[in-house]
Amino acid sequence: MNFSPPPLTVGLDVEASADVVWNLLIRVDEWPRWGPSVSRAAIDGGGPRIGPGATGTVWTTPGPAVPFRIEAWQGTGAVRHWSWRVAGVPATGHTVRERDGGCRVEMSAPWWAPGYLPVLWVALRRVKALAQDPAPTSPR
Repeated sequence: MNFSPPPLTVGLDVEASADVVWNLLIRVDEWPRWGPSVSRAAIDGGGPRIGPGATGTVWTTPGPAVPFRIEAWQGTGAVRHWSWRVAGVPATGHTVRERDGGCRVEMSAPWWAPGYLPVLWVALRRVKALAQDPAPTSPR
């Protein structure tokens, strides 16, 4: 029997549609706007949005560029979710849950990475601010 503890999850209610929040989470050009540890990202083969099995490179704010692969994907419905591996290691999960008056956005880290929760909290606050007042800095 293989037991793995559940991921550590934080979330916020957002007064914006699930579509708006989901778009922020799946467009790699948006990641540096909300992700404190991301300075840039690109999908292999180009394109603005990740999808099931997408691969690419993420440039971290500490400096190194590392490969990523989307591992889990649910892109439609009342609950949408994606998670990834970064440099081959299970990384964060991103979930949007539709609700009356907006949505709930949640981010999770593996159980062994509790020190990353403050980073996720900052990311959630940024997503909320962007979703509720999107004022784009780059073309959509």
